[in-house]
Amino acid sequence: MLTLTIKESEFFKQETQEFIYTKDTTLQMEHSLVSISKWESKWKKPFLSIGQPGYDEFTQEMLIDYFKFMTITQNVPENVYYAMRRSQVEEVVNYIKDEQTATWFGKQIGQAGKVDRRPMTSERIYYLMVHYGIPFECQKWHLSRLLTLIHVCQVEEQTQEKKSPKDAALMRHNLNAARRAKRPH
Repeated sequence: MLTLTIKESEFFKQETQEFIYTKDTTLQMEHSLVSISKWESKWKKPFLSIGQPGYDEFTQEMLIDYFKFMTITQNVPENVYYAMRRSQVEEVVNYIKDEQTATWFGKQIGQAGKVDRRPMTSERIYYLMVHYGIPFECQKWHLSRLLTLIHVCQVEEQTQEKKSPKDAALMRHNLNAARRAKRPH
């Protein structure tokens, strides 16, 4: 979670041609699947594809909206987001880009597979959570941690598929024995 304190300020808002005053406000923010889902519901664009070849760049309005959706703090006046200093915006962007995990993946040499070019949307991430049995409470994790967990599940699944038939049979035997042991007699 990121915590920012936006200092009391006065500024001129070009869009409305008025002076705006804000009080000191502390924001608690989380870059999560929940915030991306809300943003995609409003903008009808795949958040993770913004800025990629063939996709739009973030506008200031899109970015401010995402900051609002990231905010866990209740009842924050909208003008507070316009009072953020450039350094604070950069801090939020760096927080979004931060990996937030100790897991890393090496290059898979000799693994020439198909590249999925479909945009990664919140619904696809929710599908992967369901597919791998990842609890929905993880939708509130920092997004990089959730995507890393999904990637770990994919790698483990591929590793299981590569086992010899004898190893696969032994694994199925052990799973079935564990299931039988759990059944009421």
